[in-house]
Amino acid sequence: MGVAGSGKTTVAELLAARLKVPYAEADEFHPPANIAKMSAGHPLTDEDRWPWLRAIAQWIKEQAAAGGGVVTCSALKRSYRDLLREGTTEVWFVHLAGTHELLADRIGHRKGHFMPAALLDSQFADLQPLAPDEPGVTLDVALSPEELVEAAVASLT
Repeated sequence: MGVAGSGKTTVAELLAARLKVPYAEADEFHPPANIAKMSAGHPLTDEDRWPWLRAIAQWIKEQAAAGGGVVTCSALKRSYRDLLREGTTEVWFVHLAGTHELLADRIGHRKGHFMPAALLDSQFADLQPLAPDEPGVTLDVALSPEELVEAAVASLT
């Protein structure tokens, strides 16, 4: 989990390979209307997000029953994470956290992604970091992707 530019895709792909489990990119669960809205520079509302989050939660439930999986998702708010945990207790969040400046720079150098840098402010405004009673770990994206994977794996044990 984390805001745009935090490295969710890179870290999740490496983590899934390391754990030998399926991987899913949350962006692939968005309906076309959400992608069009974000591409036009408009932030999603909670109403836009609920169907997307339900689809991801269903994937998580299916993968938990089949032995596990890794999925990227911004999961910015506690209520979103609560929905993602519905149907299974086998959810562990890895919050990839970084400064606004670092993440804006990363987004500015990305190619071929629909999320414009202008929406980063709205994501930081919505972000509710993991609470102490939520299952997961917060990691600093200043670490390399490989170091983040190692830290994520270590947090699972």
